[in-house]
Amino acid sequence: MNAMREAKVERKTSETDISFYFNIDGRGRADVATGIGFLDHMLTAVAAHGLFDMTVRAQGDLHIDEHHTAEDIFICFGRALDQALGDRRAIVRAATTTCPGQALAFVTLDLSGPSLLRL
Repeated sequence: MNAMREAKVERKTSETDISFYFNIDGRGRADVATGIGFLDHMLTAVAAHGLFDMTVRAQGDLHIDEHHTAEDIFICFGRALDQALGDRRAIVRAATTTCPGQALAFVTLDLSGPSLLRL
């Protein structure tokens, strides 16, 4: 297992230049500058509520639209999460929880790697 459970991913395309640092075992600290205010807010909330640390720097073709920048940031997020999880030992495969609030959203993530459910 990655002892530090952290990762740094960089992605440079003709539309974007992204740097994404992620620490699963953080304290909820985020330093996010994507050029997209709402996305900065949401990534900061994910870090705070998930107790992850993340630093995100993004330059994108925002003069066209926000699509490429947001897409490439989440590609980096997925890759960083994958790297930080390492060999995935001690990850519970199936779980569920509900947290009431002002809105209800459902998210399903398969972090274990194999495609078949094993209980």
